[in-house]
This record gives sequence, C-alpha cells and structure tokens, in this order.
Amino acid sequence: MYTSYIGKKFLQLYNDRKNTRLTAQEFFENRFFELFFNHDRHLMHVGNSPFFQRPKPKDVETHGSKALAQLNNLTKKMQSGVYSGAIYVGFAAEGTQATTSGQLTDLDFGIDPEEMYASWLGQALGIGVSGGFVMLIDQPEVLWGLYEGWAYYRQYLEHTPNVKDKQIETWNGYWLRHYFGKRYNPAFPDEGLQIDTKEVVGKMAIPTSEWVKVIFALASKYPKQQITAYAYNLSQTNTTLGFINLFLPEIRTMYELRDAVFLKKEDVILKDKEIEDLQTFFNFKNACKLGVIGLKALEPDKLRTYMPKGSVEYAGGKDFSFKDETSYFNYKLYKLWITAMLNKLELLELASQLATTLTEVEADKQNDDNKRGKTTTSNLTKEIRESKKLEHFIEGLTNIMAQHKVSLDFKN
Repeated sequence: MYTSYIGKKFLQLYNDRKNTRLTAQEFFENRFFELFFNHDRHLMHVGNSPFFQRPKPKDVETHGSKALAQLNNLTKKMQSGVYSGAIYVGFAAEGTQATTSGQLTDLDFGIDPEEMYASWLGQALGIGVSGGFVMLIDQPEVLWGLYEGWAYYRQYLEHTPNVKDKQIETWNGYWLRHYFGKRYNPAFPDEGLQIDTKEVVGKMAIPTSEWVKVIFALASKYPKQQITAYAYNLSQTNTTLGFINLFLPEIRTMYELRDAVFLKKEDVILKDKEIEDLQTFFNFKNACKLGVIGLKALEPDKLRTYMPKGSVEYAGGKDFSFKDETSYFNYKLYKLWITAMLNKLELLELASQLATTLTEVEADKQNDDNKRGKTTTSNLTKEIRESKKLEHFIEGLTNIMAQHKVSLDFKN
C-alpha cells in the first residue's frame, strides 16, 4: 500500500531530523497515538478500526481509559494475522462479501506490522481536495510541513468544540496552502491561518479545499519542478486515480506572464489571490483523467461559453460582454490562461491587431452597407470569428484583407 510507503518515508525523515531511531510502531505508540487518539475528539478516521469502535467496559477498566483500550485492541488485531483496511490503511476489507473484496487474495504474505503502523502515518499525511479525494506526495518539504501542522489541528479542535473532528486530510489541504504561502512565519506557524467552516449534515465542519488552490500552493514551492502525486479515495468502495504528474513550472507561467500581459498596470493586474481563486472547468477527477495536471487542467470555468460552436465540447459561441466587475475579472483570467497556453506573447499581440482591424473594417463599412442594404462585411468578419478550421480562418482573413487593403504586422 502506498500509504505505508509514504509513512516509512516520513519516519525516515523524522529520524534523520530528530536524530532518533524509532520504528513505525514506536512512533505510533509514543507520538502518534497521544496526539491523534488519546483524546475524546480524534484527529483521524479509519473506518471499522478499533478507534472507530466502542471497547468493552471491562477493557476500559483494565487499561485505564477508552483510548488505551482501543490501542490495545488495535495491537491485538495486527498480531492476529487477519488483515483488513481497519488496521492496514488502504488495504482490502476483511471478508469476501465487502465492496473492497476484489483486493483480497488467499495468498499468505505475512504482512509486517511495521507496514501496518506506517500506513496510519501515511494516511495522516494525505492532502484532502474537493471531490473527496486524497493526494499523497513524496516530497520531504511536503511531508514535514504536514507533520508540523498536526499539532495545530489538535489545538484548533480544542479551541472550536462545535466543529467536527476526524478531518486530518481536510485540515492538511488548508495547512499546506498556509505553510507554503508568502505570509507563513516559522516563528508563529499558525499566525494568519484562515479556516472557514460551514454546516455539513447538521454539523459545523471544515469544507474540503478546492484542488486548484492546493496545486497553486505546490507551484509556489516548486516553481521549476515536476512532482508526482498519488490520488485516491477510501470509503465503502476504494477508488484509485493513480499516480498523476503535476507540471508545476507550466502552472507557474500564469504568474510569470501576468505582468507582461497586463503591462504592469496596478489598476488592471491580477493579484496572486485572484489567480488562485480561479474556478476550473475540470473537477479534480476529470483533471486527473487528462493524464497530467498542468495548464490545460486549469482551464477557466465558463470559458467555453465564448468559444466558437463546434470548436470544443460544450462551446457556446456567445459574444463576451463586460457587464460588471466580475465579467472584467473573468476576462482578465481568460486572457491570462489563453496566453499561458499559447506560451507566445507575439501571438497575443497579433490577435490584438486582428481584433482591432476587424472592428475597424466592420465600423468603416457599416454605414455604407446599411445604405445599400448589404451585410457583406459584417457577415465576413463573423465567419472569420466563428471559423472552426484553420483553413477557413485563413481564407476568410485573406479575403477581407485583400478587399479592404489592410495588413497585419507579422514579426515572426
């Protein structure tokens, strides 16, 4: 299970930085259990695990507390030789009738308890994103940053008794964005951290972080690096999206092109937060279906409304209109994303020339056409704008340039 791999990578990192030699079991029993489970409100939920089940009263009396009785039950289950996702996070269900029984085998692999303990650490380092999915990322800075956030989640729960507990993966999404943010202060780690809660099924809870915000946070930390995430969901039916490459340098170009596109004018330039508030056409699952997450996956939501019909799926062919501040903001985002996708400012300049030329030609001829009852020029410019194939676009553009003796400044 990849949860075990991540758990062991973290443990190695912890031992190196703390100059210790803890095993996964030792870390779990002496560090992890105290923070995560030795309280009335837990930081983490593992379905059907001993920490999910009420222990017998006599076990509570024997061990001194409910939490210690649950810990003892977990130890017994790990030693029993009967494995399941209740003790080995991410593993199959125990019986063949369960929905995850497809992972079962009758081969006796003799799973090492270290693997099972490590899987709990790995799951606690998962980053929850919208859609109910979790990402595991094998990067030291990510693992250590999330680990440092654990204690602050415990602190947060103590200070907000009305908020749902057992949301460590969701917490991790917010914490990672904060930890890699420009305002993060190592001297006061939780200073400026903002967690917005909302009502979920009658209880206040932390809503899952939008996946694109997590990707932008990673891009700020690794602006020149491609990293890999493992994406999955553990529930009644486990879902695996697999290993997804994150093309972070591509995503970072949105910031790099911003100043060039908007000519460094303070009144029109997009702020970092405005870029990171981008609403995308793809949800996280569909973004992963693209094979990689890069600029294409960040396609702005509703942009296709203004693409020529037939050019792409769901293209609406509508004209963009500036109605209010939101429409102007969306226009800036659309323009920035398209430019980043083209990755060539010269094309943007040429497109601007073309738009100006078509507007001028149509305006110049509008009066004459109206007087003569003609709409030749207007129809021709419309055909150019709605061209679905490159050859049709070039043919229409050539005709209108010849008819009206205009030219474009091709620099390359």
